[in-house]
Amino acid sequence: MNPGHCLYILTTLPSTIYDIAKAANVSIATVSRVFNNSGTVRSTTRERVLTIAEKMGFHPHAYAQGLASKRKNTILMLVPMMSNYFFTEILMGAQQTLSDSDTELTIFNINQELGAFQQVSQILKRRFADGYLLASLHLPENELESLQRFNVPISLLDDYSPLYDSVSFNNDEGGFMATGYLIRKGHRKIAFISGRTSSIPVSYRIDGYKRALGEAGIGLDESLIVSGDDMIRDGFTERAGYEAMLKLLRRDDRPEAVFCSSDIKAIGAQKAMREWNVRLPMISYDNLSISEYIGLTTIHQPMAKMGFEATKVLLDRIDHAESKLLNLVHQPELIIRESSEV
Repeated sequence: MNPGHCLYILTTLPSTIYDIAKAANVSIATVSRVFNNSGTVRSTTRERVLTIAEKMGFHPHAYAQGLASKRKNTILMLVPMMSNYFFTEILMGAQQTLSDSDTELTIFNINQELGAFQQVSQILKRRFADGYLLASLHLPENELESLQRFNVPISLLDDYSPLYDSVSFNNDEGGFMATGYLIRKGHRKIAFISGRTSSIPVSYRIDGYKRALGEAGIGLDESLIVSGDDMIRDGFTERAGYEAMLKLLRRDDRPEAVFCSSDIKAIGAQKAMREWNVRLPMISYDNLSISEYIGLTTIHQPMAKMGFEATKVLLDRIDHAESKLLNLVHQPELIIRESSEV
């Protein structure tokens, strides 16, 4: 990332030049002169405006460049109200795309419990950015269609819609591949450690798990689909994986193998097995960088590459509004390590 490129993370709606003028008790023209370093402005006034702008998270450098080019030089990534390794790796890819660009990346957390669609609509209506990257929000198709009225460039990440550019992952096939490998190893009683089942990626991984069992002639035992009690971040936490594995270990009829819906959950599941001095073959999902060092067999999901591609597609859409829609779907790859080879 070059020295001029910045990443900003917001927890409230971004401020505008009007908000800064009001807080500084000056005119909009004065704020504009400060940001563009033009005209005569008292040093005390300049300092007050810049201090308020900094506190509000407003960035004069990008504003000034945007005026010259008729662009804001900002793209806004909207993500669920969560912080985990998945989004960390996506951000690495997004920042790589912008490393040689004057465009700034701003992150805004969407609290899905407060209504994602309403929050996204409010942000798009205010047109803070040149384009918007919707990451893992999984809005229903009718809501995505409604967002078209704002006529702004939008790219979907970890999601798909025929209405927008998108970069997604075949989670159904990933679930099928992981479960199928355990079946070929001779296991028939295979548990699935789930997250919140209303989560779109989780639901597709369950579909793949069920499909693999069905094609192998293995009856589905719903009691083997378990989750932890902790549903923070849709259950994608170490704690949730630990709790779910404890439920499996306490059964009189333990499973022969386990498919875990994420690497993060698998870390907690491994801890539970160590405490019980039990080893069950396990495959997880994502292939986070930490997975290699703890020996997790896992489904590789190229998160950094997906972040890179979705950001590049959005930048291309900003420059070429009428170009053909691009929908990239990544296919899973099984990375075999020690955890499945028990």
